Amino acid sequence: MKNFTLTQRLTLVFALLLLICCSISGWLQVHSSKQYSQAVIQRLSTNLAQHIATSNPLLSSQGWNGRSVHTLFNQLMAVNPSVEVYLLDKQGNIVGNAAPAGHLKRQKVDLLPVQTLLSGAEMPVYGDDPRSLNNEKVFSAAPLRVNGEIEGYLYVVLLGEDYDALANSAQINSAIYTALWSMGLVALFGLLAGGIAFHWVTRPIRRLTQQVSALDGDGIAALQTYANTPAQSHRRDEVSQLQQAFRRMAQRITEQWQTLSQQDQQRREFIANISHDLRTPLTSLHGYLETLSVKSASLTPTDRQRYLEIALAQSRKVGRLAQELFELARLEYGVVKPQKEPFSLSELVQDVFQKFELAAEARQQRLLADIQPGIPQVFADLSMMERVLTNLLDNAIRHTPTGGEIEVRLWPQGNKVMVQVNDSGPGIPLELRPDLFIRPSILNHARRHAGGLGLMIVKRILQLHDSDITLVDQQHAGACFRFSVSVS
Repeated sequence: MKNFTLTQRLTLVFALLLLICCSISGWLQVHSSKQYSQAVIQRLSTNLAQHIATSNPLLSSQGWNGRSVHTLFNQLMAVNPSVEVYLLDKQGNIVGNAAPAGHLKRQKVDLLPVQTLLSGAEMPVYGDDPRSLNNEKVFSAAPLRVNGEIEGYLYVVLLGEDYDALANSAQINSAIYTALWSMGLVALFGLLAGGIAFHWVTRPIRRLTQQVSALDGDGIAALQTYANTPAQSHRRDEVSQLQQAFRRMAQRITEQWQTLSQQDQQRREFIANISHDLRTPLTSLHGYLETLSVKSASLTPTDRQRYLEIALAQSRKVGRLAQELFELARLEYGVVKPQKEPFSLSELVQDVFQKFELAAEARQQRLLADIQPGIPQVFADLSMMERVLTNLLDNAIRHTPTGGEIEVRLWPQGNKVMVQVNDSGPGIPLELRPDLFIRPSILNHARRHAGGLGLMIVKRILQLHDSDITLVDQQHAGACFRFSVSVS
């Protein structure tokens, strides 16, 4: 059974059930045929006992007429050997019979079936067989009266012992022959019809099995081809639903595979970018340190100080880049989760302004805050929102010329607080705006001038807060970024 296909298993189970049904049907056929023939015989012979009792004086006021009984038994045995005649008293005891010695097994017959037959019950009616301890047979019976009173019964077994001896063999052979032929024909045509039906029913399963087997050999290419195959018309049978479910699973696997491929490409780009971003400042830092080491004795104090300042600047650049890469990696891979709490965004803006106050004064820039009254508290991660404002203000200060202005505006809008950061710098060229929030890649020269890590960190933080940042078009020069924060 383990090595059989689904079609073979269904066919085998169907054949077994078919044979069982044919066997039960054959037994019922033989039983009903036998019962029908006995009912017919009993109906035809229902008046036989009455006719015998009327034609032959078996009982008189002096008792049983022995000569008439003996003559009657001899005549009946000669005319119809299949019948057996018995004389019963009114209690059912057998008082006369023609059975050979040793063949009589009962000395008394139950009179209830006799009364049932005489009352006109539906035939066949079975009574006790005096020549058997267990069998019952169809019979004919008639009461024997003396002066109007029932003194006994004439009990005639219609299918006696001799009939059984002759009929059983022929009946069994005929029944077996008929049953075998009928069962054989039914089994043959049933198996043929069942095989065709099972082949038709299991055809979608075989097709699905072939498709799954093809995936084992061809891999993801076959899975993508199967996922892109147009679905058939929707059906309600289980096999069609299984095919639809497998197609949906193939589509999900294909989408996940594409996502993994994109992530792998991004990972390789990310590693290449890290190497490129760190290589330039580290090379410069190494060069100036090597110069200081080799030419330390010949350098003037002014050159030595200048080389040290350049090396320190490159070192700070490496440190800032490493910190940004570390923060971006933590955000991208879900290490950091926002710990939201209610706080005042207006106060946070003032705190961030204090952080950049000295840097702005050094560049002769002005920090302006346009905060509308009645700003509600927002519900977000305080440290992450501080990081967003810090990155945006840092970019604005670095790209705004001397004497410029940097403005932060806050205003309520529905269940959000809108935040806008403007500067009076040269602005962002149109060709760079589509890729502004995309990590720059050295593998794709078209994206070399995309946004930096700072804007990527800002975008990822806002995505964790179900928000986003947009670049607002302005008529005058300068960049303008806008985002929203949900209120508590």
